[in-house]
Amino acid sequence: MLSPIPSGPPIALLLTGGGARAAYQVGVLEAIAHIRRECGQAMGPNPFPIIAGTSAGAINASALACGADQFESTVKLMAHTWRHFHAQQVYLADHFSMLRTGARWLTLLSLGWAVAKWRRVKPKSLLDNTPLHQLLGTLVPLERIPLLLRRGHLRALAVTASSYSTGEHITFYQSRSPIEAWVRSQRRAVAGTITHAHLLASSAIPFVFPAMPLDMQGHTEYFGDGSMRQSAPISPAIHLGAEKVLVVGAGRMHEPKDELHLHSSDQYPSIAQIAGHALSNIFLDALAVDVERVRRINQTISLVPPEKRHASNLRPIDLLVIAPSQRLDAVAARHIDALPPAVRTLLGGMGVSSAKADRKGSALASYLLFESAFTTDLMSLGYSDAMAQHDEICRFFGWEKPQHTTLADSDDTQAA
Repeated sequence: MLSPIPSGPPIALLLTGGGARAAYQVGVLEAIAHIRRECGQAMGPNPFPIIAGTSAGAINASALACGADQFESTVKLMAHTWRHFHAQQVYLADHFSMLRTGARWLTLLSLGWAVAKWRRVKPKSLLDNTPLHQLLGTLVPLERIPLLLRRGHLRALAVTASSYSTGEHITFYQSRSPIEAWVRSQRRAVAGTITHAHLLASSAIPFVFPAMPLDMQGHTEYFGDGSMRQSAPISPAIHLGAEKVLVVGAGRMHEPKDELHLHSSDQYPSIAQIAGHALSNIFLDALAVDVERVRRINQTISLVPPEKRHASNLRPIDLLVIAPSQRLDAVAARHIDALPPAVRTLLGGMGVSSAKADRKGSALASYLLFESAFTTDLMSLGYSDAMAQHDEICRFFGWEKPQHTTLADSDDTQAA
């Protein structure tokens, strides 16, 4: 009987953050499942024994980990969820809820902090993500993780969050075998049972969703999106023992230079443009820098003689990155009208407009567009981008497409 854990170097999957943009990751997973079947590996073990995620990527990562013994069907379930998404599954989007949350933010902006304090207006966030609690209960059955770890379908699951209380970046992990927690400057790891509260904390986009309280060794700390202050996104996968890491981003790693001038403007930026720029800095920039760092370290390690390399803890990391080939804010601009009316009105006051199809303004909307029209487009893009790297994916996993026997070959064999 085959071991549930694949042989060879441990492989990790890293899913980054990005709100609704995380639909792209599911399209990539669909393509990987397709290539896996094509190469005759559909009945094989879970291809990702180590899974790590941040923000919305933490939710996708955990959902996949919870079905590590049924990779194909788990990917199908995730795809069905994202393909039929509506914003109301993630946050309250009716007019009354907007009055209780988003409108209070506008009160702070228009009346000033002093008046707001006098009126005891203390909103926790722009949006109320209470519906997401219920979605996690059905999509992410975390109670299965201990069983999957014991049976060898999974080596480790890790999610990251940022502490508003201490400023530290924390990686929470649950592993099959004991792994020593690591400590670095402003970031550290904590072993323990991962819960839905950890996922809500990791995906709490700053200002947009409320911070989550988590117990930290007997005291409470409040956490927000794990992409904040995340200086080394790939690090958790490596600390958990991965020698090969597949990274799926939620935004373009680099903007082509010939496109930059097409999106420039001499007009003063709207609040939406500034907010979108800030979120892009949080969700995208650290990953691009870390990918460059890992590749540079790999190059340096290659210069070390093999005998000295074996005597140290240095090891190269086989890194495969799949990221959008198109600007996701441009995709979002085509779907702004799909947002719930109350949310569209709120964002319209910040400079998001479907009439202008302002790509810079639509960057903010792209993180909140949990609507099927947008998520389906992103899944299709993720699928096509992954299929465009078909050969690289096969090399990464060591998969080979079976050679089908032709009729002529069959006749020759029978004649012999």
